[in-house]
Amino acid sequence: MGIAFDYAPDRPENIDAILNGLDRYNPETTAVFQDYVTQQCEDRTYDCYANLALLKLYQFNPPLARDEPTTNILVKALTVFPSPDFSLCLHLLPPHILSPLSSSSSLPAAGDAPLSEAVQKLTTLNNLLSSASYAKFWSTLDSDDLYADLIADVSGFEELMRVRIAVTVGQSMRVVERGVLESWLNLQGEVFEHFVGEVCGWGVDDTGAKGKGAIVRIPVNKENEAKGTVVRENVNFDRECYLL
Repeated sequence: MGIAFDYAPDRPENIDAILNGLDRYNPETTAVFQDYVTQQCEDRTYDCYANLALLKLYQFNPPLARDEPTTNILVKALTVFPSPDFSLCLHLLPPHILSPLSSSSSLPAAGDAPLSEAVQKLTTLNNLLSSASYAKFWSTLDSDDLYADLIADVSGFEELMRVRIAVTVGQSMRVVERGVLESWLNLQGEVFEHFVGEVCGWGVDDTGAKGKGAIVRIPVNKENEAKGTVVRENVNFDRECYLL
């Protein structure tokens, strides 16, 4: 049985009551949801359902929309890739925010230009993660001070991203070159070895073809285990074929 989409184990009771009642659509709850986004950023919890509710309130009440909670919601959504949460959030933003500033057919509303740029940059990060371009994700993140500003409110962002990348790698691979994994995790040396060994529970093989510590071996799990597949095909011949 799968986990319900609206499930969040750390959700406070007052937020749960709002989400399950008519106050979910009450503009006066906007401030409550905004404070809750701040709380998620500080204590490393995550509640996609509540965050979508806030973006929906912004959609219904544009004057109440605030840039900082919006970008924080998007950054938090990045930390749970490869889930579709980031895309779900994008679909609740105004069209002019989603259009690149250089190609927008209409001028953004006053004060929206910075938000549009921020959304475009975060979308770039999401696209890199979706295409498994992890090394480029880190280099892009370090390429512009705006990225540092966007992730500043989200406690442990880089650590959370390394864990998500490691989870994805562990689901699809059994062996990976150390240098490649270092670039994917943006870690080197003893820090890399500690993360791989203590956090991931993987082993560094000193007998790799390229020298000491050249190979990282990932234990077998239900996702990366090679399984044989038997294909059975039933071919039916018309009776007339046997009479020829």
